[in-house]
Amino acid sequence: MSLDPAPPTDSVQAATDKAEAAATRRRWVSIAELVAIAGVIIAALSLYTGWTDRRADEAARRADKQSEAKVRSIVRLEAKREDGGDTLTLSDPQHPVQSADLAFPHTLDIPTQSEVLKPEIDSSWIAKPILALTAKGPDKAQGRIPVLISASYWDADQKRTDVAIYDVVWKTEGRFLRGRTLKLEGLLLRERGGTQARLDAIWARENPAATAAK
Repeated sequence: MSLDPAPPTDSVQAATDKAEAAATRRRWVSIAELVAIAGVIIAALSLYTGWTDRRADEAARRADKQSEAKVRSIVRLEAKREDGGDTLTLSDPQHPVQSADLAFPHTLDIPTQSEVLKPEIDSSWIAKPILALTAKGPDKAQGRIPVLISASYWDADQKRTDVAIYDVVWKTEGRFLRGRTLKLEGLLLRERGGTQARLDAIWARENPAATAAK
């Protein structure tokens, strides 16, 4: 009985080398594919990150512009004391205020005042109720009365109205044989915005009668 001869050693080695080379190529192909996929993912993430960053930057720029526009539209009234304190002339250096409506606490029974071209506050508006509220105190006194001011001006072709609550600072003083008088001292911004109800609530808490009762 005869046996088949074993394959030559060189042939076996060659086949083994060939198989290993093929396996190595497959591994390199797999690695290359993974690298390519990773590159695609990284590129996509980079594009997404850049897109979101641009959107965030644009949103921040829009917010800044809106904030700047809001700041530019805000009126902050200043008062010039005139006629020895009988009048406060109102103005805003940043805005040409053309009119203003001034509302006072309801309990003072002071009508809403509408001022055009040259907004101002006259001491005669508040003198009677304030002097009555402080009649039992010293001749010399000082206090504040809140007032709701709606100031209007034109921004190009758009009319803007700014609303805020201010404090009108007043003082009383005695006059020889003529009782007491009230003078206006200045204007202080209390808070942005405001309503008649808010104005009345402030006055109910801070008017001279309520302060004296504490």
